[in-house]
Amino acid sequence: MKRILSSWLFLCAILKAAAQIPDGYYAPAGGSKGAGLKTALCQIISDHTQESYKELWEDFLETDAREDGRVWDMYSSATDFTFIDEQCGNYKREGDCYNREHSFPKSWFNDAYPMYTDLFHLYPTDGYVNNRRGNYPFGETDRPTYTSSGGFSRLGPSSVSGYSGTVFEPADEYKGDFARTYFYMATCYENRLPGWDSDMLDGKSYPGFARWALDMLLRWAEEDPVSEKETRRNDAVYRIQGNRNPYIDFPGLEQYVWGDKTGTAFNPEHYEGNGETGITGTPSGTHAPHTPVNVYTQDGRLIRRNVPAGQALDRLGKGLYIINNRKIAKP
Repeated sequence: MKRILSSWLFLCAILKAAAQIPDGYYAPAGGSKGAGLKTALCQIISDHTQESYKELWEDFLETDAREDGRVWDMYSSATDFTFIDEQCGNYKREGDCYNREHSFPKSWFNDAYPMYTDLFHLYPTDGYVNNRRGNYPFGETDRPTYTSSGGFSRLGPSSVSGYSGTVFEPADEYKGDFARTYFYMATCYENRLPGWDSDMLDGKSYPGFARWALDMLLRWAEEDPVSEKETRRNDAVYRIQGNRNPYIDFPGLEQYVWGDKTGTAFNPEHYEGNGETGITGTPSGTHAPHTPVNVYTQDGRLIRRNVPAGQALDRLGKGLYIINNRKIAKP
């Protein structure tokens, strides 16, 4: 537990140092907790610049470029799209082109603005996989009827307790990203939330989510903590829209709004998160020491291939790494 807590505090320090949070930006939410904290955050982040739908193509160049300059696709692991040149268009199969995905489906809020072009839930994704997702809710399935290349994303009947409908399951490495996206949407548009229609929502401004969905999203956020990718994207969207996602700026903040810390007042100047995270200090916790693993940097660059799990982080500097779709902090 001490190793986990140390890794968590180290992660918070990295992300807070990297994030470009304006001085005093979250000060009005200080002292709030639970439902009141959600409302206070809404009042801070709801006023933002509204992009046009056409502008999103150019915006993605700043928000969703990999280190090599190609499109960072969170739905498919088999794509290598060039910005602008390979935007959809028509498509027949995975890998044909990328489009503008409303990860929080636009039909849920009746295609209304400003949600329709809010970059915090819009991502460039493979057009074919996006079409297979449709407007199904996020979830988990152990009996998929469709999988993208390599089983990266899956569609099928829900295996999450409390819901039996069809769901779209993203890759493990992005489940936390999408959970924090949904926390943002439920917070930024708190006053509109009761008028939206989805099996993931409860028709209220708070908590806003159906019980099954909230429990799942909280678990996703814990198991897949904030990454450098998210922090950089948060800053990029802020430069474009003028608002931020507080659940990225303060890892674990969702616990203060919906989780086991709703009785604790939020203090943006002295924040230590929830103290529990899916990050471990060593990859050996999830793999046998001699199991071969691949090691990636947070921006997706492969730096080690087929090395024993017990030696995966040897001689690497402090920081965050991805090992077989899990984020690992080396303190």
